[in-house]
Amino acid sequence: MSHIQWRKSSYSGDADGNNCVELGQTDAAILLRESDDPCVVITTTPAALRGLVARIKTGGFDHMAG
Repeated sequence: MSHIQWRKSSYSGDADGNNCVELGQTDAAILLRESDDPCVVITTTPAALRGLVARIKTGGFDHMAG
């Protein structure tokens, strides 16, 4: 997956310790990884990622907060 161009949020700084989720894309999939463990990659579809983000924005996971 070295040919993937990974992107991270503009809210993340470049200093050490500013780990974040990074996104990449292939022709058929969206890739997610944690910047401090880049060898672990999760693959999903654009539709599934849109659904996840929509649910987060509407508070669908708020009941899980501690």
